Parts: sequence; structure tokens; C-alpha cells
Amino acid sequence: MPAYIMGTMPSKPPPRLLKASEAARALGISLDTLRRWDHDGRIRVERDASNRRVVPATEIERLASRAPRQPTGARLSARNRLAGVVRSVEADGVMAIVEIAAGPYRLAAAITRDAVEELALATGVPVVATIKATSVMVSREDDVLR
Repeated sequence: MPAYIMGTMPSKPPPRLLKASEAARALGISLDTLRRWDHDGRIRVERDASNRRVVPATEIERLASRAPRQPTGARLSARNRLAGVVRSVEADGVMAIVEIAAGPYRLAAAITRDAVEELALATGVPVVATIKATSVMVSREDDVLR
């Protein structure tokens, strides 16, 4: 029987908490500075059962001026995952080019036509691009940069 019928609603997972030392390291500050920030109200901390400071991960994201990571729903080791929206799909033969708008970035992925059909990719469909490469090449193209 569903939880809402039984009178209980499933609760949200608890926020991820970091030990004070982990939070300080993530912010690039000393533990003493973190304690001062807590005292001054610059950072929101909680206390664990032993009355030790713990810091919600959302506070680290806020103070580090980083955009929060977009959850992708996939449990992969690849860290370069960009959530976006399909802008176009051009299929020809067995291959297809899928253009994705991911924040300020535009990506083009060459995938099989079968993958396009299996994933039901079309303009406007939300997707996650996972980038996994063994090498990166860098070049200078002065004409393009000017």
C-alpha cells in the first residue's frame, strides 16, 4: 500500500553534512576561521549528537561561489556531466548529430541513429551529456581569437 494511503509521507533525504574540518578544507580556510564565521553568523552550521559543528553542503556551495552540481540521476564515475536540452537532431544513415545547449555551452555529439531512437531524442528533450576522454588537445588559432 502506498505511504500516503497509510498516513505517512516519504521524507526528503537529509542534507549532506560535512565535518567542520572538511568544510574548512573545501572552502580553503582554516578551522579557526570557520569557527569565527560561525560566531559572526557568516556560515550556517549545525551541531551533531556530540555537539560538534557540521556544515551543510549547501553552505559550502553558497560560500564557494560555485554553482551547485546538477544531479544527473546516473551513478557514474565520470565527473564531466552537463545537464542540458536538445536543440537539434540530424540523422543520416546509421549516425546522427545531436546538438545540446548546456548552460552557456553548445555541444555536438555524434551518436548512432539507434541511440537517438532508443532515447527518443528530439528538440526540447532534457538530456545529460557525459564527457569522458583520455586526452585533450590544445591549439592556438590566433585568427579565431582576434
